[in-house]
Amino acid sequence: MSTSDLVNIVAREEMQNKTRIKKILENPLTFSLFLLFMMLIVNAFVVDNFFRIEMRNNLVTGFIPIILDESSRLIIVALGMTLVTAVAGGQDISVGSIMAISAAFCGLVLNMGEYRTDVFYNPLWLAYIVGLLGGALCGAFNGFLVAVLKIQPLIASLILFTAGRSVARLIAGQTIYIMNPVYRYLGVQIPGIPIRTTIIVSVVVIILVALIVKKTGLGLNIESIGINSSAARLVGINATRIKIATFIFCGILCAIAGMMVSSAVQSVNPDEIGRGIELDAILAVALGGTLLNGGKFSLAGTIIAAYTVQTITTSMFAMGVPADQLNVFKAVVVIIIIVTSSEVFKGKIKRLFAKRAQKKVVASNAMGKGVTQ
Repeated sequence: MSTSDLVNIVAREEMQNKTRIKKILENPLTFSLFLLFMMLIVNAFVVDNFFRIEMRNNLVTGFIPIILDESSRLIIVALGMTLVTAVAGGQDISVGSIMAISAAFCGLVLNMGEYRTDVFYNPLWLAYIVGLLGGALCGAFNGFLVAVLKIQPLIASLILFTAGRSVARLIAGQTIYIMNPVYRYLGVQIPGIPIRTTIIVSVVVIILVALIVKKTGLGLNIESIGINSSAARLVGINATRIKIATFIFCGILCAIAGMMVSSAVQSVNPDEIGRGIELDAILAVALGGTLLNGGKFSLAGTIIAAYTVQTITTSMFAMGVPADQLNVFKAVVVIIIIVTSSEVFKGKIKRLFAKRAQKKVVASNAMGKGVTQ
């Protein structure tokens, strides 16, 4: 084998390595994992005992369990937001209000209009079912507006975003308190289990959503409709039915998250449950690599991004940053996402890699010719 052949082989291997690196960098999970890894590294040096985990009152505690606990509601809501974004090409900003409405339905069944109750007037399982139905009803309303009336998702969900908490206040009548300790099982801990129930529920929801999306063909249908709804309809996919079903599914996930929040505080306060979570959910969806204009989505990316967002929030609190200044740091992350996801930025990065690869090839060819001569 001549020297020129060796040079060409080396150049070909370098090109293949460049291609692999390029694919890794273009993977939506790369940025999310990198940001999460950087946050953990920073916290290891800035926050005292960040990775310390201990047992207190028969419950695993520490910064990591807190992040897993606090991010559980966000993950459940963000999964629903991911599917809605993929199928409809827009975001459902009413997820926080749906959480409040579902919690109000659940509380109403349990306390039957009383301000404070220590006993359940109806079975707890019935209250959970009613809460889930309330979330499904809200999702069906949004889905009807988007799929049937062809209203943009942002505008359609603006109705419940604006009026949803007032509806929840009408359902609950007032801020109610449910002091039965059994009610805390969903949002805090089941006696004898050292892990918070919220973490367990979020893992179960993740598994169920992944199975439904991957094993039933729903994920492919959602992507097809999000990419080209007309083409999907031509191949026999009922876009209207899939869109409505996706919004209903998102509403059910929001209901689960809403009842988890209500259970954790043993009360139903429509003005506070789920407030601001829609912004974190959209951030997690965007950060996770889901196309905000519909089509391809990544459940794994959303989950990792949700943990990243909650890690940022928890870290800022641990470092003493006031709550009213947290949005500044989140705004920086949003700016980075917008810039890096823009077509102009991607085009410049691709051209930069192409120029470097071309220079490598030219240099290798020149070296090979020189050796031959």
